[in-house]
Amino acid sequence: QVQLVESGGGLVQPGGSLRLSCAASGSILSLISMDWYRQAPGKEREVVGFITNTGRKSVADSVKGRFTISRDNVNNTVFLQLNSLKPEDAAVYSCKAQIVAQIEGRARSLEVWGQGTLVTVSS
Repeated sequence: QVQLVESGGGLVQPGGSLRLSCAASGSILSLISMDWYRQAPGKEREVVGFITNTGRKSVADSVKGRFTISRDNVNNTVFLQLNSLKPEDAAVYSCKAQIVAQIEGRARSLEVWGQGTLVTVSS
C-alpha cells in the first residue's frame, strides 16, 4: 500500500524556521500532486500550498513570501519550508497526495493523507 509520512515539526520561536517533509512510500507509479494543509485548534483546516509533478506550485496569500514548497522527485518527497514563523502559524500540518500506485497488478489513482506534524510557535 501507499503511505505518507510527515516529519520536521516542532517548537520554534517567532521568527524561526522549520522544514517539513512529506515522504510517500509504497508501490508508487507517479506522484501527481501534493497539497499541504494546516489546522489550528478551534479553526478550520486551510490549504497552505501545493506542488504538482510538473513543478507548478503555489502557496496561500497568508504565507506567501515566508513559506516555499519544493519536491524531490527521485525520493517522492515534498518539502514545506517555513520561514519567519509567527504564532498564528502554529497548527498541525498535514500533506495530501494524489498518487498513481500499482495495486493488485493494476494502476490505480489514490488520494492519501499523512498523519500530520505539529508546529508550535512560541517564545
